Amino acid sequence: MQISLVIPAHNEEAYLGGCLDSVLAHARGRFHEIIVVDNASTDRTTEVALKRPGVRVVQETEKGLTKARQRGFLEATGEYIAYIDADTRMPAGWYEMAERALRENPQAVALSGPGKYWDATWREKSVLDAVWWITAPISYRIIGYMIYGAAFIARRDAIEAIGGFDQSIEFYGEDTDIARRLATVGKVLFRMDFFIYSSARRFKKEGIVKTNLTYMVNFLWPALFGRPLTRTHEDIRADV
Repeated sequence: MQISLVIPAHNEEAYLGGCLDSVLAHARGRFHEIIVVDNASTDRTTEVALKRPGVRVVQETEKGLTKARQRGFLEATGEYIAYIDADTRMPAGWYEMAERALRENPQAVALSGPGKYWDATWREKSVLDAVWWITAPISYRIIGYMIYGAAFIARRDAIEAIGGFDQSIEFYGEDTDIARRLATVGKVLFRMDFFIYSSARRFKKEGIVKTNLTYMVNFLWPALFGRPLTRTHEDIRADV
């Protein structure tokens, strides 16, 4: 099974090294390729990436998460494409679980799971874990699909079949949009045990309640109306 790994990165020099180090330590060379998409960065993002062995950097000069995801799709050559955010940390066993789940579910076109927050306080972790466990299983059962944008895998031919990523979507709801469209060509799996360690930096900056409500609304809106509700977002990396 060939799984390409794509990491979109805009001004992520402070986080990208830790992300790549976790990938190299826990995937142990199993990815078909590792591609960092430098998305119009003005810092040392490319330099940080190139210090890691086996990492290829491609440039997407037009800023935007979905634009970076699409660039990664065009550059990747694997049968499956895994996307993780530059502020994530890959846990041990992530690759093995992904490969096993996809082999056991040949009808699946995508796989995702929840986040756990490596830089949150224990109080923040307790709240955020509870939100995931309360909302995600029931939402997935009712809607029938779910993708957490910080970490997911999709089959290359399925992404191609739906026309790639919707580059008109700036940020919020882009993951539900791709899940909704992928679900038209196959099964989108969401497993609570297939987690990624993610940063809680947006929750810390914008507040846990506000940020969770924004994410929830923009999960429901594409599912119900075909488009996210929130059209803009704050770039929390600008002052990193």
